[in-house]
Amino acid sequence: SGKVMYAGSGIRGYGNLVIVKHSNSLLSAYAHNRTILVKEGQNVTKGQPIAEMGDSDADAVKLHFEIRQQGKPVDPAKFLPSR
Repeated sequence: SGKVMYAGSGIRGYGNLVIVKHSNSLLSAYAHNRTILVKEGQNVTKGQPIAEMGDSDADAVKLHFEIRQQGKPVDPAKFLPSR
C-alpha cells in the first residue's frame, strides 16, 4: 500500500512509469507499462491494479520493477512473498 508519487511518461528510458511511495524511505517503480490505471496523489492498496504491462519505450513487453530504499536501489526479492 502507498501513495502514487508519479504516473506518466516524462522520465526518459522508463516509458509509462508509476512510482509508489510506501514510507518515507521506501519507493517502488513499475516501468514500460501499456496503460497507467492510477493518478498522482492517489492512495493505492496492496494487490490493486496500477497499470497494464506493455512495451512503452522498450523493445518487448516486460515489467521493469524497482525498489528503492532511501533513494538507493535494493534487491526486491526480500520485499516479495516467498513462493
